[in-house]
Amino acid sequence: MTKKQPKYRRFILKISGESLSGDQPYGLDYPTLTRMAEEIAAINRLDVQIAIVVGGGNIWRGLTGSAGGMDRSTADHMGMMATMINALALGDAVEKTGVNCRVQSAIEVKAVAEPYIRLRALRHLEKGRVVIFAAGTGNPYFSTDTAAALRAAEIHAEVILMAKKVDGIYDADPKVHKDARLLQRVTYLEMLQRELQVMDSTAASLCKDNKIPIIVFNGAEPGNMMKAVMGEPIGTYLGGDNND
Repeated sequence: MTKKQPKYRRFILKISGESLSGDQPYGLDYPTLTRMAEEIAAINRLDVQIAIVVGGGNIWRGLTGSAGGMDRSTADHMGMMATMINALALGDAVEKTGVNCRVQSAIEVKAVAEPYIRLRALRHLEKGRVVIFAAGTGNPYFSTDTAAALRAAEIHAEVILMAKKVDGIYDADPKVHKDARLLQRVTYLEMLQRELQVMDSTAASLCKDNKIPIIVFNGAEPGNMMKAVMGEPIGTYLGGDNND
């Protein structure tokens, strides 16, 4: 019997900062970090090219600082530093599995990470290394979701796998509305028209223009990452149109 092959061979894995905090209200949960690293390593060993964009919401949110009166640019740069902490922690955990990993930063921090260079990132991927993109786009006023969309377009990723703390996209906030319904498939236009809180409009536009689909799934559930890579029905498929 032929062994099932991964559906995607090069993808962006977007991990929210909150996913790395486990059941804690903030910070890094080491068992969660280790479990995610082991899942990433298992996928890497299937000869799949994995690039990761991490958020920093478990440590700092630029919008929170801005709302408190801090200059938005300063607050966003602090958020970039938070993503660097998460990227280094995840990179270390991946290395401990025996898989080579490189952290690339959109802002210059030569002592701890490589600068983001597109061709170098591609070479790392081709050599079987996991690449983690830190510091978002390197610019304030842009989210790490936008960074994931941008990097996906730059490296010609087939899909963005978005690991969150929820099972997918709902038609209402499931924390507030107990009857909220999980949507299996959503187009970018529907997401924008219905104001579904998945990602900002800049990120959605980038994905729509470059025809990059997104699978939103629960990254806190062990095994879900592998299911998404293998093309098993999971979470919500975002992209294309209803005839896609």
